[in-house]
Amino acid sequence: MMLSPSAESPDDRNSLYSQSRNNRHKSGDKTSPISVILVSSGSRGNKLLFRYPFQRTADCPSSLSAKQRNPYALNTTGDVLEDPDGDSREQCPLTDEQLVAGFSDSILATILATKNDMCGKKFELKIDNVRFVGHPTLLQHSPLIQVSKTDPSPKREMPTMILFNVVFALRANAHPSVISCMHNLSRRIAIALQHEERRCQYLTREAKLMLSMQDEITTTTENGTPQSPFRQILPKCKLARDLKAAYDSLCTTGVVRLHINNWLEVSFCLPHKIHRVGGNYIPPEALERSLKAIRPYHALLLLESEKALLDQLPLDCSPAMVRLIKTCSAVKNLQQLAQDADLALLQIFQIAAHLVYWGKAIIIFPLCENNVYMLSPHANISLYSTLAKQFAQQFSGHDLPSMLAKFSLPVSLAEFRNPLEAPAQEAQLIQMVVWMLQRRLLIQLHTYVCLLISPSEDEPTPKDEELPLAARVGGRSLSTPSALSFGSPTSSDDMTLTSPSMENSSAELLPGGDSPLNKRMTETLLASLSEHERQVILNIPAAQNPEDLRMFARLLHYFRGHHHLEEIMYNENMRRSQLKTLFDKFRSVLIVTNHEDPIISIFQSPMEYTA
Repeated sequence: MMLSPSAESPDDRNSLYSQSRNNRHKSGDKTSPISVILVSSGSRGNKLLFRYPFQRTADCPSSLSAKQRNPYALNTTGDVLEDPDGDSREQCPLTDEQLVAGFSDSILATILATKNDMCGKKFELKIDNVRFVGHPTLLQHSPLIQVSKTDPSPKREMPTMILFNVVFALRANAHPSVISCMHNLSRRIAIALQHEERRCQYLTREAKLMLSMQDEITTTTENGTPQSPFRQILPKCKLARDLKAAYDSLCTTGVVRLHINNWLEVSFCLPHKIHRVGGNYIPPEALERSLKAIRPYHALLLLESEKALLDQLPLDCSPAMVRLIKTCSAVKNLQQLAQDADLALLQIFQIAAHLVYWGKAIIIFPLCENNVYMLSPHANISLYSTLAKQFAQQFSGHDLPSMLAKFSLPVSLAEFRNPLEAPAQEAQLIQMVVWMLQRRLLIQLHTYVCLLISPSEDEPTPKDEELPLAARVGGRSLSTPSALSFGSPTSSDDMTLTSPSMENSSAELLPGGDSPLNKRMTETLLASLSEHERQVILNIPAAQNPEDLRMFARLLHYFRGHHHLEEIMYNENMRRSQLKTLFDKFRSVLIVTNHEDPIISIFQSPMEYTA
């Protein structure tokens, strides 16, 4: 089940491709393919069935082959090539399409149509500045039964095609993740074509049509001006149009949706195109690490309206996906979302990861009064930007630069609370914050705590090694923070988090006050510290209270700057006020800092792409 982009007409797609192609030539985009090529091999030899973009043979002199002694050499003469839109005939510097222009159709058919034993595996071939990536596929035919009107006896005919390969040509220095994605798309298209070939010989029919048109054009242009046969194939061959549509989509939106033979759907997204903020993008590896690290206390923020997302879903999509989209809210954590949607938490994680991967949602922390936000360093603060116009249209009476100015320094949502304002104004403020989070204009800061004790003069500086985390297993539930109504009697500062697996915690407080057992537990938790560190902690006035000392020891493994306040509250089933009070009592050995959560920061501050 995949999400689909909005429908586009062929003219719109050509316009998008032309714009994307020009941008790629200017910026040297290494995520877009150079060309898509379809080759086959059979009893009649290796054939190049289709390639796009295709070069105009009239503009490629026959003397070009004489100039290039090596048949595998690239065309670096800057000759004019086919412009898919037919709007440019002047000479230009070497472009991406020209990297494969030096390869003739026969050469491409020879090097890309592999042997049978290479089928079903990843195909990757690098020649100079071009890297070819595909998935050769072996066809397993059943004999075709043909009945003639003159001869009623059936005759069995075996198709001549043995294997085929859908190949994407990339720049030689393309990132390995881009190469892997292109191979994945080639494999998906190959599987669909193989299925349709077994079902109704779809590929054989399309291949015969392509080859017959190539022969026809070659015959009619022997004594005239030569022209590319692929231009004539395009409007008459459904498979050729599908390959062109896949190429155009990869160069523009990164979302590919094909219906092979108007029957099988092939959906694919190139994350390098989808997860972009400005000129930067989120590396797929970082995205996968973040999705594996999401927790039940995180929330899912949809980047499009509920109606827009539902309209993009295929007809046979999972009902769980529809239920989640209708239930999703920026103030609900994933645990609460699972309860409201009546779905398993693991299923919520899977659907959330699916939506994030396809660029339809991002992971955030649920909105509540204590959330601290500030202006993102990547935010567009221009007075007359497109975002500013959209903001003014959606929130009349407010302008985006003034709202962003309020977040020039870290500020919590509670500071915007005004008891004299109407609830509708408070709700509108939350809507504006959600709008800015969707556009990556704001980043959220979390509170982290580090234990810092100066070493003694006669003791070497201890290594700052992270202590092992306490084993936390089992499900947990988290009450929804108050956000849409700042006047709610339940303050998020005293938000209670319950954990049904608290019995697994070895740091659970035992009855009996300052009992010998509690003392031994505290000593065990402090045993990982050096003698000097223990003495410094025990000399703090708050350590004279056994309950405070026991709570400090219980949370000691969190004081390494890797766990923010909300995570500690969730894991240890504690209130925010309890933690802040403890931090204040032991402030002489604790350093409190504020910064982004690494798990969700990639959705707010993407990295620069490097090959």
